[in-house]
Amino acid sequence: MSSQPPYPPPGGVPGGVPPYDPRTQWKVYREQQKAAWRMQRDAWKVQRHAWKAGYGGPYGPRVPSVVGPILLIGIGVVGVLLYSGTILPGRFWMWYGKWWPLLLIAAGLALLAEWAIDLRRETPVRRSGGFVGGLILLAILGFAAAGWSNFRGTWPNNWGDNNQGFFNFFGLPEHDFDQQVIQTAVPANAAVQIQDARGDVSVAVGDGPNLTVQAHEVAYADSDDKAKKIFDTIAVHVTVTGNSVLVKSEGNDRGRVNLTVTVPKTALVTVNSGRGDVTAAGLTGGATITTSHGDVRLSAIDGPVQVHFEGGRGEFAAHQVNGDVTSDGNCNDVTLSEIKGKVSMNGEIFGDVHMETVMGPIHVHTSMTEMDLASLPGDLTLNSDVLRATQAKGDVRVVTHAKDVDLNQIYGDTYVDDSRGEISIEPAGSYSVDARNGKGDVEVTLPPNASGTVTGHTQNGDIVSDYPLQISGNESKTVSGVIGSGKGKITLSADVGDLRIRKGDGFPETPMTPTPPASPKGPRLKVHPGDATHAVTQ
Repeated sequence: MSSQPPYPPPGGVPGGVPPYDPRTQWKVYREQQKAAWRMQRDAWKVQRHAWKAGYGGPYGPRVPSVVGPILLIGIGVVGVLLYSGTILPGRFWMWYGKWWPLLLIAAGLALLAEWAIDLRRETPVRRSGGFVGGLILLAILGFAAAGWSNFRGTWPNNWGDNNQGFFNFFGLPEHDFDQQVIQTAVPANAAVQIQDARGDVSVAVGDGPNLTVQAHEVAYADSDDKAKKIFDTIAVHVTVTGNSVLVKSEGNDRGRVNLTVTVPKTALVTVNSGRGDVTAAGLTGGATITTSHGDVRLSAIDGPVQVHFEGGRGEFAAHQVNGDVTSDGNCNDVTLSEIKGKVSMNGEIFGDVHMETVMGPIHVHTSMTEMDLASLPGDLTLNSDVLRATQAKGDVRVVTHAKDVDLNQIYGDTYVDDSRGEISIEPAGSYSVDARNGKGDVEVTLPPNASGTVTGHTQNGDIVSDYPLQISGNESKTVSGVIGSGKGKITLSADVGDLRIRKGDGFPETPMTPTPPASPKGPRLKVHPGDATHAVTQ
């Protein structure tokens, strides 16, 4: 048998193997690479969709964190409380500026709890971090609120509200100097204007026709020579032009000037204070005070008083004023007593208000409360939580938010509109009462000889009456009826709260007549030129 292989077919190779074609092999390789790439791309797509849906990925399912929803709920609750007036915006931001780091602590504790829970899972999970942006925004707001609170509180105290200059913040020595006493003859009815950019101002009445100025200068400098230059810059000057008198000091951050000005008793006084307290007593021509940062204390004033608070939150006190008292702007505590004229206040009050013996009408307007009283022989207290008045003569009108209202011994018609709080009213006679509350109880205590027509309604609450009135309804209840001859009109309503109509012990038929303020007798200063000193001390 022949050992030769069979004859190959045309174009073939021995054994029937197809011939090698590089181009064909390259096409096959390229198609294989494309198929592998498509398979990898499809796998990536499936994996990415699984991550988005929370069902897959190399680290297990993606689970949302509870921190985000808690933040949204907290922000919503705070917004509702602010909008409803339950909390004051100013007080909230002051609180938030102080305690905002608690948010980070709470978020960290929540994440730590989630981490502890995830350790117990058989399959690892990934936590969503979408809340991080919200935390950063809340932190920025916290820094801003804290900075503003410090600017309004600590920084002004260090930079001028306590009458220490800016450079004293860095511990520069304090130098004192008493400027030579200035005595100037002025017209009897002179209009005296006092301007002090930095320092306390005290105004009193003198015995004679002269105007006297005592100036105590304070400078912050590291040498006597530099202090003397500051003293020359901030020295007080007196300018008389006809009937106008200008007392002016150019106080600045490097020093201040405390002024004691004695004016004729018939002078009309105007004070413009930058940073410092203003005190005035014994004036018979009234007073107009404008202050940026400082307290205002007035006593024994005969004539109208006007106080303007610009930018600061100083305290305001006025005692024994035979005239009207008007104030505007933001302030802290307010104390008024023995006011013969009317009282009008317009602006935010961040502290407590106390009034006693105001013979004229009272009007108070803030963002949270609007109150009108015809006169106040008794006393009144107003703060962020309560409005309480005892013995008011004439009509009373109160519109407020989130505040307890307690009106006792009211000799006149009463109207109260409150969004949230307790309302308690005790008229001293058969006067009309209209009390409306959103969330909270309404209670009216009538005198034994009361006479009125009663109508009342509550959606979610009970009705209790010491009088034989008709009460009907289940969840939503109404009350109606006539007490005595039905002279007054008593209308009560509460969205969520009880209505109570009580029988009280009664009050005198007429309010106590307050003793009118006596003729103001403020301090009178006698100043002699020889009292001045001229030494620079350190």
